Amino acid sequence: MTRPGTKTAAFKQALPLCVPIMAGFAFLGITCGVYSSSLGLPWWMPTLMSIAIFGGSAEFVVASMLPGAFDPLTAFLVVLVVQARHLFYGLSMLEPFRGMGKKKPYLIYAMCDESFSINYSAHVPASIDRGWFMTFVSLLNQGSWVVGCTLGGIFGSMIPLHVQGISFAMTALFVVIFMDQWLSEPSHASSLTGLAATALALVVFGPDSFLIPAMILILVVVTAARAKLEPVYSDANEKKEGERA
Repeated sequence: MTRPGTKTAAFKQALPLCVPIMAGFAFLGITCGVYSSSLGLPWWMPTLMSIAIFGGSAEFVVASMLPGAFDPLTAFLVVLVVQARHLFYGLSMLEPFRGMGKKKPYLIYAMCDESFSINYSAHVPASIDRGWFMTFVSLLNQGSWVVGCTLGGIFGSMIPLHVQGISFAMTALFVVIFMDQWLSEPSHASSLTGLAATALALVVFGPDSFLIPAMILILVVVTAARAKLEPVYSDANEKKEGERA
């Protein structure tokens, strides 16, 4: 049985860490909703995707594919490769998620980049129930994304939108993600691998078919180099922890 005040204490611990993420998720979600509406999708589609998929980059990809020909296999493969990094997140969270009981399925489902970062690295006081802390982190982050996507879908359907260049939102999203990774990573090996693999796939397969081969090649190369990359990132994380202390 949960002790009185346990949930409240966990919520108060999680909220300050999530506020910056929630603000970003809300605005990015609005962009996703407006983008989906500009493609002719109904207002509720961004909301449905934010609940069923909950993957920012994947939702932009899926939204761009829905108005086209029905091709579930391609959609599945693209989203699988785009979100493949979650395989490594899952392996890293095997121990933290141990003993979470009924919370575990939702924690697995709702694990995004930002929630993983907080839940994996946050120093939670012994007096705080870590299970509820991680649950509130996931709920707050996903909730802000759902709200943003819903508002964007509603605004986009109410206001006639023929904004030139709005389809560039997905490209801008990936550019920002790449820049953030480049600035924060201790080694640029994985980023350079991505650029080289994409360029190679573009030359070999052409602009209409390069995406899936490029993502598969990136996944294979980074996985093969994982043993060499992990110590670099581990040392960088230890250095950051030392600076905080």
